[in-house]
Amino acid sequence: MGQDQYSISLKEFWQGLNARLAFAISAAAFGSAFQHGYNLGVINNPQALIESWINATYTDRHDEPMSEQKRTFVFSIIVSIYCAGGMFGGAMTGFFAERFGRKGGLLINNAFALVASVLFGFCKMASSYEMLIIGRFVIGINNGLNAGLCPMYLSEIAPTNLRGAIGTAYQLVLTISILISQVMGLENLLGTESLWPLALALTGAPAIFQLLALPICPESPKFLLISKDKPVDAQRALTWLRDTNDVQQEMGEMRNEAEAGKLVPAVSLREIVMNPTLRIPLVISLMMMMAQQLSGINAVIFFSTEIYKSAGLTDEAALNATIAMGTMNVLMTFASLVMVEKFGRKTLMLVGLSGMLVDVFLLFVCLLFKDSHSAVGYFSIVLVIVFVVMFATGPGSIPWFFVTELFAQNARPTASSIAVAVNWTAAFFVGIGFLPLKEVMGPYVFIVFAVLLAGFILFTWFKVPETKGRSIDEITSIFKQSAYGDSRV
Repeated sequence: MGQDQYSISLKEFWQGLNARLAFAISAAAFGSAFQHGYNLGVINNPQALIESWINATYTDRHDEPMSEQKRTFVFSIIVSIYCAGGMFGGAMTGFFAERFGRKGGLLINNAFALVASVLFGFCKMASSYEMLIIGRFVIGINNGLNAGLCPMYLSEIAPTNLRGAIGTAYQLVLTISILISQVMGLENLLGTESLWPLALALTGAPAIFQLLALPICPESPKFLLISKDKPVDAQRALTWLRDTNDVQQEMGEMRNEAEAGKLVPAVSLREIVMNPTLRIPLVISLMMMMAQQLSGINAVIFFSTEIYKSAGLTDEAALNATIAMGTMNVLMTFASLVMVEKFGRKTLMLVGLSGMLVDVFLLFVCLLFKDSHSAVGYFSIVLVIVFVVMFATGPGSIPWFFVTELFAQNARPTASSIAVAVNWTAAFFVGIGFLPLKEVMGPYVFIVFAVLLAGFILFTWFKVPETKGRSIDEITSIFKQSAYGDSRV
């Protein structure tokens, strides 16, 4: 009996997924999220090679070697300017989404990726690490725009029962591309003195794929109907995505949202901050974005090398452990794609954050006593993998699409711009501030993340609503009640 019920729910869960919708998801996600994840990970493995090339280039120019401190500073700029580009791109999400459309914005954004690919590919030949710095900033702009436009497009083409699962596709592709970038950076592949520019330049491949695939797919039906007032085009797009002519009910829901939107003009930055019915979901969106970046995931990954060494692993074994960690991240993100529609967004966020809190405290204890017994080192490796699993369960994927679920069409672009820009800003400050903090605090830096995680758990428990299976009208009514009536959400 229980097995039959499960089969029915699984059938209902996948209702609405078809080949055309799957193709549109692939065209959007692989061309966008792949860029994001690949450029997060590709710079790590060839770090020593890039620093050596920077030193050689500087020596050829000035007839003296670059100091180690200056070389580290230049590489830190190469790393951090990527986040600065992401902040800039994220802030432009609203403009691109409304001016060019969700699909149109994604297509135009590929120009940044192609320019960056050329800069990466020829920087070594031109003996210019300035080209590398500019390329990282340009690809950061691309990734910032992708992080806002792609989840918005995916959310707006998804049926209600698959909205969370399809939204999770962005993070799934992101984790896959991080893993691929780690593999491509291996010495027996592209992680060599002559081939590392090619490893960076491969970021142009997903752009070419999207430029070929996405034009086949329609623009977001919601954008066409609500923002452009083109009901015929919207119905044609929805019919293509659902692969059926029976779209009247969904068109009716979109028309209701369109009629409601006509009563309220496009939302400005000032209004989204001042209006309590908009400010509440904005604060929730920003907290979810900060929970993702300030959870300690970057710290755990950074300490992973030290943890592997303390367990007595060789360099090769440590590399295998890193790839295993990336593989586990992919598998759990794929699992969360299913779980997000069965258990809900709020539940998975709470499970993920709570697991990370317990894990980060145990990891802190293990780092304090890492020299006491060899078993502590091996237990630490398990904790690193568990931490990544907990992150992938909810905090890694949900914030990207959650902001698109909390806002109606008229406020969604502005809210996405703010949320994505805050996410990249938090990533920038973590990148700049973590190493100095680690130098001062050592393993005690994990206490900072434990406190932050506890705060995010409390906020999620008391303030974050469940959006699974709810229409945008139902979700916005929650915030109206919260702003003008019952304070509980």
